[in-house]
Amino acid sequence: MSLEKKEDVFDKRLEEMGIRIKDANNLKVKDNVFDEVTYLALYKLAHKKWFTAIGGSISTGKEANVFYGEREDDTIAIKIYRIQSANFTTMSSYITGDRRFSQVKKSRKDLIFAWTRKEFSNLVRARDAGIPVPEPLVWDRNILIMSFLGEGECPFPQLRTAEIHEPAEVYETLLTYIDVLFKKAEIVHGDLSEFNILYGDKPYIIDMGQSVTRDHPRALQFLMRDIRNINRFFKKRCDIKTEYDVFNAITGLHAAEP
Repeated sequence: MSLEKKEDVFDKRLEEMGIRIKDANNLKVKDNVFDEVTYLALYKLAHKKWFTAIGGSISTGKEANVFYGEREDDTIAIKIYRIQSANFTTMSSYITGDRRFSQVKKSRKDLIFAWTRKEFSNLVRARDAGIPVPEPLVWDRNILIMSFLGEGECPFPQLRTAEIHEPAEVYETLLTYIDVLFKKAEIVHGDLSEFNILYGDKPYIIDMGQSVTRDHPRALQFLMRDIRNINRFFKKRCDIKTEYDVFNAITGLHAAEP
């Protein structure tokens, strides 16, 4: 069956379940997003009323697309990991060594499913530790449904494009987030930068699929990278601390030095 035919069948089945399709032209992304596995997961989630409308693309990342959605009166984000085109090698490097996913099979599909579950788990840990993140609602196969971060149907901007009135305050807030993630949530983001921080009334951390637990073999390496990325972004905007001072204060190891 052609992609266009599959999309027509998909639209019809959603409509039969009472699911509204908004901005249909932008929804029909052709880059290996809506395959058979994704259709099946969407049918299941729609049948259980996890979303009542699905719309156009909010963002397109390296591994996933995020779509606008609605659940009754709430706005949600529907994140779909691309099974065929996601970076298998990169994902494997974050899964390997994570004790929570030691039994994951090595097939591409199983890895993507584990990655989706991993992001859901990491978001729960971060939320429970008090970090502003999208509220994780449910996951199924390669789909993660979260709360929508934005105003109306407009998502908050990435930090890199946001107008920051008090950069020193935002900088200290983000260092606090890194500290709380490490000490309370016991995870390291692993890829923190101005690209996966949204800025609205405050900074929000997103994209936590790669986040690892503190006992991961590369956790400290990832922690230092997160600190360096934040320092790099803010060094021309406010006074910053040295990456080694921040690292040592967070870990209590006093191991990092130039």
